[in-house]
Amino acid sequence: MYAFILALHSLIRWFVLAGLVFALYRAYTGWLGNKPFSKFDNRVRVITATIAHVQLTVGLWLYFISPVVSYFLHHFKEAVHNRQIRFFGMEHITMMLIGITLITIASAKAKRKTTDQEKFKTMAIWLTVALLVILSSIPWSFSPLTSRPLFRAF
Repeated sequence: MYAFILALHSLIRWFVLAGLVFALYRAYTGWLGNKPFSKFDNRVRVITATIAHVQLTVGLWLYFISPVVSYFLHHFKEAVHNRQIRFFGMEHITMMLIGITLITIASAKAKRKTTDQEKFKTMAIWLTVALLVILSSIPWSFSPLTSRPLFRAF
């Protein structure tokens, strides 16, 4: 079960990133190009937030069944000094919760704005910050701090 959830979480990350990049593209081109906020833009907003929330759900499930996190929680005094274990036990979940909260705020605030430019601007700013937070906390395969494969097999 753990391996399947881990592979699923790894796969969904690419959908989150693709959704964020596409939503940012729509937001910046709409904002800077003074375009109308269309039904399609609204769908992009909703789908991006939904994918992030699905990833959050899978991530929380993974957090509670992970042997790494279990070790971190049961051996906190030693584990907090181990970079790899601390990353998954504390840093990754904290930063991802912040990132998904920023996506949620972006979606909610944009929905309530009255003008198209305000909607695009709100999405552009909040989603940019969310993307930076998320990118900084993914265990990339090339990271010297905590490295994991880019794709996991089911």
